[in-house]
Amino acid sequence: MLNIPPAPAIPGTTHLHSGKVRDLYRIDEGEHAGNLLMVASDRISAYDFVLSSTIPDKGEILTRMSLWWFETLGVPHHVLSTDVPEAVKGRAVVVRSLEMFPVECVARGYLTGSGLGDYEATGEVCGIALPAGLVDGSRLPEPIFTPATKAAVGDHDENVSYDAVVATVGEADASALRAATLDVYGRAEQIARERGIILADTKFEFGRGASGELVLADEVLTPDSSRFWPADAWRPGQTQPSFDKQIVRNWLTSAESGWDKKSGEQPPALPAEVIELTRAKYVEAYEKLTGQTF
Repeated sequence: MLNIPPAPAIPGTTHLHSGKVRDLYRIDEGEHAGNLLMVASDRISAYDFVLSSTIPDKGEILTRMSLWWFETLGVPHHVLSTDVPEAVKGRAVVVRSLEMFPVECVARGYLTGSGLGDYEATGEVCGIALPAGLVDGSRLPEPIFTPATKAAVGDHDENVSYDAVVATVGEADASALRAATLDVYGRAEQIARERGIILADTKFEFGRGASGELVLADEVLTPDSSRFWPADAWRPGQTQPSFDKQIVRNWLTSAESGWDKKSGEQPPALPAEVIELTRAKYVEAYEKLTGQTF
């Protein structure tokens, strides 16, 4: 049970879809009619559940960070305007309507999370053989493309091989998605490193524009879609300190929460100190990366 609250009505739009964090609307009136309004909420998800707790200002932080990255990276993207209705100002953008690829495009420069689990079981991640002896937090010899299925809301994305992407979208598009994913990750990883942050891994979504071009869409390089670690605290062989929602995951799987993630039951509400720490880490990541004050 995902527990997503109903999306608020926004005059001049039609609500189309709500995901774990974002609400999507079609714009029916004005100069942007026919395009989409993407609104980032303060909801937070973990282990395929939307939690009953929210993180104050999270939607605005995610929106600002994505906008900064879209501008900094200089790649084709879906954002048209930040001129949005007053009710969602600061946490919404007007975006192009694209034909989205049904693939989660994941780049990993470090081994952790589900990639670590796959490696420990098989020595591979998404069919890519990796050297022996790697541990949690190891830097990989080179970044790898480790795609996942784009699951329905409430289901779990599953890591798949490159061949599975070819079977889904064709060789030409699979090759283009892999190249774009690794190119954007490489640029972003270098930018983050210069600011004292390790971009361990990240997830991109791409769409096809009206003239067939590949367009970076959704959110990009936020603490929701990426693992950010402080570079000066990086120590392979342990769980890394992070600027992302790993704080929430860690609490949910601790004895303190009393929750069993295998139970299928809705996780408990987050305590105030976990909410405050998560917000503080999101703000810190934004400020360290962008050099701007939130």
